[in-house]
Amino acid sequence: MADIKNQVQDINPNLSAVDIANLASDTGNIYEALAVISKRARQLNREIKTELQSKLEEFALETDTIEEVQENKEQIEISKFYERLPNPTRIALDEYLTGKLSIEVIEDYQEERE
Repeated sequence: MADIKNQVQDINPNLSAVDIANLASDTGNIYEALAVISKRARQLNREIKTELQSKLEEFALETDTIEEVQENKEQIEISKFYERLPNPTRIALDEYLTGKLSIEVIEDYQEERE
């Protein structure tokens, strides 16, 4: 995954109304469009989670006791950054609306539809 900071820099994290006709323009079906967006959102969620875990593992300390909890300022800043990121669904919706997602219809499925 490309650096998430650069990818979501211009995305407004707040929700806004979306024109349904515009959403279904590529697929011709609103449900197919939503399926594409939700699949991408799940993929983004996994990628963000993996990236966050890998960055936090750098600061992990092995301790034997539960009582010992150490706070690390860098670790807290990284966590806060990821908390402020737009929701993966919002990122996927923006990618779909700006044409950054490509849609491939499987031939067997397309034949069933017709």
